[in-house]
This record gives sequence, structure tokens and C-alpha cells, in this order.
Amino acid sequence: MKKILSISLGSKKYDYEFKTQFLGKSFFIKRLGTDGNIDLAADMLIDMQHEYDAIGLASLNYKKYSGIKKFFNTDSELLKRMINEIKIPVTTGQHLRKVAHQWTIDHIQHKLGHYFDNIRVLFLSGIINSTIIEALSEYTDNLVFADLLLDHGIPRLLNSINEFKIYSKGINNALEFFPSKIISKNLYTIARLNDFLFQNAIKNANVIVIPNNMFFDYIKDTTLNQLSGKIIITSTVYDERLTFLRQRNVNVVIDATPKVLERVVGFNILEAMIILFCSKTTESITSDDFLEVICENAMAPRIIYPSGKPKRVNRFAYICHLDSKEYYNALKSNNLLSKMTSSIYSSTLSKFGQYSKPFIYSKISGIKSLTGIEAEGWIIFTGSLSEDINQKNKNDIHRRVVEAAKYAKKLGAQIAGFGPFSLSIEDSLLNISKEANIAITNGASCVASGALWAAADAARRLKLVKKGKEKKLKAKTMVVGAIEPIGSVCAHLLAKAFENIYMIDTRDARLLALRQDILQETPNVEIQIATRADKYVKDMDLIVIAKPFENLKKKFDIMSVKPGCVITDMTRPISFSLQELEKRPDILYIKSGEIMLPGNPEMKNINLPPGVVNAELAETITLALEARFEIFSEGKKVEWQKVREIYRMGLKHGMKLAAISDIEGVISDKKITSVREKALKSINS
Repeated sequence: MKKILSISLGSKKYDYEFKTQFLGKSFFIKRLGTDGNIDLAADMLIDMQHEYDAIGLASLNYKKYSGIKKFFNTDSELLKRMINEIKIPVTTGQHLRKVAHQWTIDHIQHKLGHYFDNIRVLFLSGIINSTIIEALSEYTDNLVFADLLLDHGIPRLLNSINEFKIYSKGINNALEFFPSKIISKNLYTIARLNDFLFQNAIKNANVIVIPNNMFFDYIKDTTLNQLSGKIIITSTVYDERLTFLRQRNVNVVIDATPKVLERVVGFNILEAMIILFCSKTTESITSDDFLEVICENAMAPRIIYPSGKPKRVNRFAYICHLDSKEYYNALKSNNLLSKMTSSIYSSTLSKFGQYSKPFIYSKISGIKSLTGIEAEGWIIFTGSLSEDINQKNKNDIHRRVVEAAKYAKKLGAQIAGFGPFSLSIEDSLLNISKEANIAITNGASCVASGALWAAADAARRLKLVKKGKEKKLKAKTMVVGAIEPIGSVCAHLLAKAFENIYMIDTRDARLLALRQDILQETPNVEIQIATRADKYVKDMDLIVIAKPFENLKKKFDIMSVKPGCVITDMTRPISFSLQELEKRPDILYIKSGEIMLPGNPEMKNINLPPGVVNAELAETITLALEARFEIFSEGKKVEWQKVREIYRMGLKHGMKLAAISDIEGVISDKKITSVREKALKSINS
């Protein structure tokens, strides 16, 4: 039986001894604490080396004691000689710790899928956790370090890995000789400022990396709410620590120390056990030796959910312009001014907002998938108004959107949704994504899915069309702009639901090719193609407008539309004015289909019922829940397979069609009943 002694600078109250089996060998393990007495620890090491096969040193301050030689006062010739006289392996666990820290981050990133992508991380000590910094920096740039604040009392956070490198390569050592921490503790203003910065850093972080040594010293003053919802990365999570974190409602605890024995032990003990198993010395053991043991024995890091249930929260942002001057004036910051000032001043205020920096309109929280995964995010306004967006310089809009995307990334969003901007901006979506280094989707796939979903629901609620053969609707539908990517998607999908489909576009040769593709896929549909919409519009039960009329030969007259017809308009700005539509109270004009989010969503008013969002935002949230941090819908490239895929993903996570809307807002049951009655009256007259 191999005997291992762990000499700890920690408290004696945690002492223990036990026998165990590890790697097919028997071990006796004993821990002795010294309550911080380094001289006592050194005496134990010298006096007890003959009783054990290996000794581990625990709870060292790794900023000072990176190895056995630095543990001693090396100015003493006597102690130098004693070091040379120690014949058994003596380890601090640092070698295994570095291997395990890298393994922990990579293992979880791949096991849970994109877990650390663009996540906001706060290091309470970057100096101690340099390996975790290197590992996490492969997946996120959002790294913040509290070394200056906590170690030296200087009211300054290091907000990037570059700043930390400058600090660690010289500033840190220089500050060791300056009593800045003592000064800051005795100056009330600086102490208050330091406390504010620290609490704010905790609030803004998704992940907090807490050193194993002096664990409670770092976070003992945190309140029950400050760590709520956080991910904690640390080592050697004893029951006392886990209870502390559970009481503070922490979501996830990641313990880099594998629990391979019946109780939690530190890296120094595990490293000593592996050294003895491999018959190596402290100097001869290699990273490959540790990796081999870790892999062969499945020594994975622990992922602990203090609540008892798995918890994962993915993050998104939705970038958009303001829908109208009135909507901008409804913002909280301008609410009082809007009530007090004239419409002329409000207009001026809205114009001024166009030149503002991107800003958060609302935080969105409480989204919970049927799978248990959660999502949270932000609605970010660029400041531009919808009525002015197409009049602005293309480069200016591009710049503002890139700024907003970079802001989203800084907030920790893993994917950004893209509101309805001009086509020129949508075409450069890939470039925006590259410049901001964040995946962006424009929501077009979900817009198509939601619009057709809404159209089908509207037709069902109107009860004016009947089912024909093979459960298809015995009705006629038209796609205006069928060659457009979103138009071709609609044509493909409508062909599966309607007996007759009419496809309108000016590019006749491509219409023929599209017709051929659809017939090969759905042979039991009648397809007519034409270059003018006005030729057939009077017979249509459902019309989808996928292309602005100015790009077609002729705009059809709203007065020629069949009573009871459902028109779904996907163009922006929309194809008909309110004045034109008011002339036809016997048709149903749909601007979009809104989606009800799963869970209990909380956000500011977006001119929709509580928990309901537009299709572009719904696609962003669906991809976040699915951890699909990618460019899903890009520019004009809309694929009907993706429309179907986003629909299925939405159903998987609990998305529902919440409402259908026209240009005045959500369409009520009362309005649908009114349209039906007027349509029947027109048909029968």
C-alpha cells in the first residue's frame, strides 16, 4: 500500500485520513493542515518524509509558491540542503492542474456544444489561472480580470487579455513593493469605488473563475443575489463550498478536479498518486503521462448543478432600427419629454436619435425551451428610423450595424438576429458577421415560415376554403415574385398544401425551371406561370407577395381581388397603403405571423402581446436555444429546406403561432369574423 501525505497551509479542521483504491493500487491518504504556518509545514515535510511514499503541498499561494524550491526560503543554505536531501516525490499539483484546466474547458466546450462561445468571464485572479485563460481565449474575447482590484486595491479592471498580459509581465511584480492595497482599504472613497467595480463585474459576468486557494476569501462577502444564475469554475469543490454556492442560487459549478475517489481530494494528492502509479519522479513525469492516465480512466471534470437539474442559458441579441418616430418617443428615457413637448420637438428628438450610438432597448429573459434549455438576450437599436433607412448612405448604415453587432458581442451574445434593413445591408450580412466576429442571421427563413403559418391559420379561421383531394386545400394560391428566394420557398411549400398554384415573375425562363423543380417534388399540383399578376388575381384565395411591385410589370388593383382572399405581404415597405386596404373590408391582409415564446418571457413593450415576438427575433431565439451559433439565413439566400428546419426547431422548443398581424397590429377574432361576413355578403350579392 502506497502512503501519501498532504501538508496544507489551510485549516486543521478539514484534516482527514482514509484508505482507497486508485488505478488498481491501494493507497493510504492523510491530510494535515497548518493554519497558514509555513514554518510548521516545512518542518512536517522534513520530519515526515520517511513515513510516506509521496508528499503533496496544498493551499499554497501560487503567486509565490509555484514549486517545492520556491516554497522554502532559498536564502537559507540549510533549507537548500534539506531540499536536496528529500528523496521522495514532493508535488504541489501544479503540473496536473495545468493539464486538467485545459482539459476541463475543452471537454465541456465539446461535450455540451459551444458552451463557452463568446461567454463573459470574470477571473478573480488571472495570475493563478493562466491555463484557464489560454483555454477560454480560444472561444471568447470577453475576458475580464480583477487582479489589480483584488490584489492591489487599485480601482481598475483589466478588460482584455492584452491588458492582462501587460500586467502579468511586469506591473504585477512592481506593485508587490507598493502598499496600494493598504492605502485603498483606509481611504473610504477608493474602498467604496473598489466595492462597486467588483460587484458590477460580478453582475456582468456569465462565468466567474474562482481560485481554489482562499476560495471563501474571494467571495465570502457576495450576497445571495449576486452569484445567482452564474457559472462558477474552480477546483476541489468540497461539500461546504457546494452548499455555499447552492445557497447563492448558482446555476452551474464546474470542478476542474476529477472526483475519482470516494471523497474530493486536491490536485496535489491526485498528482502524487499518478506519479507513484507511473513510477516517475516529480521532475520526470510529463504532460503526456497525465493525459494518458486521464483518458484511460475517464477522469472528466465535474459538472455540478446545485439545483439538482441541468441548467444552460444561451445568449442572443436582436439588432434592428426603430419602427417609427412614435416608437422611439415611447422609449423610457424619452417618455416624459414626449408627453411634455410638441410633435415638432418630438420629431427633432427622433432625428437626433439617428446619430446616437447603438443602445439596448430591452433585456429579454425568462425564455425556457421544452427541452429545459434557457435563453436570454437584448434588443439593440441602431438609432435609425424605418422611414429613413433606405435614404441613408449605404456605408453609414453598414457602419452602424457593425457597431451594433460588436456591441452585441461585447454583451456576450452568441448569435445576433438582424431586423428588416435595406436589401443592400442584407446582402453584406456575411461581411458584417466577419467584421464583428459574431454569427448573424436575418430571420428570413422564419419570416417565410411564420408568414405561411399565419396565412394557413387565417384561411382556416375564415372557413371559406374547403379540403380537396389528399387533404390539400381546394383553392387557388398565387406567389407574386416567385423567382425571389423567399418567393420560391413559398411556392415549394404552398404546392404541398394547395391544389392550384400560380407563380408570377418577369423572368419567364426561370419560372419554367422553378415549375419543373416543384413538379418533380410535388407532382400532384396544378401550376400556372405568368409574368403579370393582374391576369389571375380575381380568382385567388391566397396571395403571397414576395417581391415589390415596382420590380414587376404591373401592380394589381386591390379592388380586383376576390372577396375573402388572404393576402400575405412579405415586402418592406408593404405593397398597399392603409387607405387602399380600407376600401376592401372583405379581404384579410397579413403583414406577418408573430410567434409566442416558450417559458415566461420578460421584456419591454414591442407593440405585441406579452411573450410574443416577430419572426426575425423568433428565428434568433430558436437558434440560440438550439446552440446553432451560425449564419442561418443570409441576405437573399432563403432555402425552403431551412424554412422547414426552423419551423421544426421552433416546435421542438415550444414556439407557437401567437398572432397574425396587419399594418394596424394583431388581427382579432372579431375582425376575422367581420371579414368573413363581408366576404360572404359580397360573394352572394
